[in-house]
Amino acid sequence: MLSISNAAYVDSFKISLVFNNEKEGVLDFQPFLFADHCPIFQPLRDRNYFKRFVLQSGTLSWENELDFAPEFLFFQLFKNNPEYQTQFKSWEYN
Repeated sequence: MLSISNAAYVDSFKISLVFNNEKEGVLDFQPFLFADHCPIFQPLRDRNYFKRFVLQSGTLSWENELDFAPEFLFFQLFKNNPEYQTQFKSWEYN
């Protein structure tokens, strides 16, 4: 099962992620935080709030109980990598 083993704030809305499969990258959350108008994303648009994530049960969580599935974050980082396309289809990320 995929999980996040380490996460660190970089800058702006970017977080460095290390997964338990040893793949890593820096993900910019800004595109999907600001594109989705769901109220739960509103607090994360404040950088100071955004920075206060915790690593809980293998994924990123915030105090408003928002979290992102590790598979979604992995997909966002590696969606253009041909090596993972079969895996993404099995997760129904096409």
